[in-house]
Amino acid sequence: MTTAATGARLPESVGVTVVGAGQAGLSAAWHLRRLGLVPGADLLVLDRGPDTGGAWQFRWEALRLDRAHKVHDLPGMDELGVSFATADPARPARDVVREYYDRYERHFELEVQRPVHVHRVSGGGGDPFEVETDRGTVRTTVLVNATGTWARPFRPHVPGAADFAGVQISTPEYRAAEDFAGRRVLVVGGGTSAVGFLRELEGVASDTLWVTRRPVTFADVPDAGRRAVRQADEAARAGERLPSIVAGTGLPATPENLAARDRGLLVSRPMFSSVQPDGVSWDDGTFEPVDAIIWATGFRAELTHLAPLRLREPGGGLQVQDGRAVRETRLFLAGYGPQASTIGANRAGRTIARRALAELERARPDARSGAGMR
Repeated sequence: MTTAATGARLPESVGVTVVGAGQAGLSAAWHLRRLGLVPGADLLVLDRGPDTGGAWQFRWEALRLDRAHKVHDLPGMDELGVSFATADPARPARDVVREYYDRYERHFELEVQRPVHVHRVSGGGGDPFEVETDRGTVRTTVLVNATGTWARPFRPHVPGAADFAGVQISTPEYRAAEDFAGRRVLVVGGGTSAVGFLRELEGVASDTLWVTRRPVTFADVPDAGRRAVRQADEAARAGERLPSIVAGTGLPATPENLAARDRGLLVSRPMFSSVQPDGVSWDDGTFEPVDAIIWATGFRAELTHLAPLRLREPGGGLQVQDGRAVRETRLFLAGYGPQASTIGANRAGRTIARRALAELERARPDARSGAGMR
């Protein structure tokens, strides 16, 4: 299900390069194309995945759209006559997203190049960026980074974890509940992935144990989502590490979640203090034997390839305002911070595209693309 651009030769130079073809990258690319840039000529879209679908192509088979975070339609998707709102809930979410994104890329002729691994980005400071990949180096005037977080699962340091004799995985490595049949499984993390794993493991694992770093709340608090986005925006503007979204919103108080809580499945315990070869221990001397640990403890933004630009702030993040790196005005970060949700990525795509085009025309006044609304 790969697009026709797969395996094509990369250009030596291009006006705008978008790195990542998930929700944020495709949204930005669509708006850039609509503003007049030509994919393959003025615009280059790179993606490291072997197929369409962004991070969704790697999610576990049992995940369905009605049990995941809401996936908003990409801009212009109505032209295809499809919508995630009416997609078949019985199909694996990864298959639906992969199929719809494939149709989207083909319909709008975005010419996504994949698989392309970006190793490092250098230059900038008024000069073109040097985007070094496993298929050569591309010089680009403007860079839109939309690499997401899936490749950087976060696992907190806990004494003894390296000596655990059982199975340890992070969220991206989870495939199916059947892999843990008959085992006592510990799930660590207070987000929707952790809740999803616990539901799927119920009746398959011999027992489950849920541990979270902070107390869990099930509530539909008015404005909680907006408050979480505001907190992420404040952190991005200050160059600090981005906060957990679920920490600001809580988990949804759906009938399914509340029923699981009432029957004892979704009742969490505080974080343990150490890992033993055959289980985990708390400071009060309590010990629980476990056969497997699933670390559903969130992600960090995948920005390692941008390290040569030296934009990391003392607070641990990049200083980003309205999708633009404050200290590198031709670098845009789509899907970063307050744009992390699918609706946030869509809304940011238009703004980023307009500003990226303005930077391109400012840098190359003699090479204007004749861009305009089409």
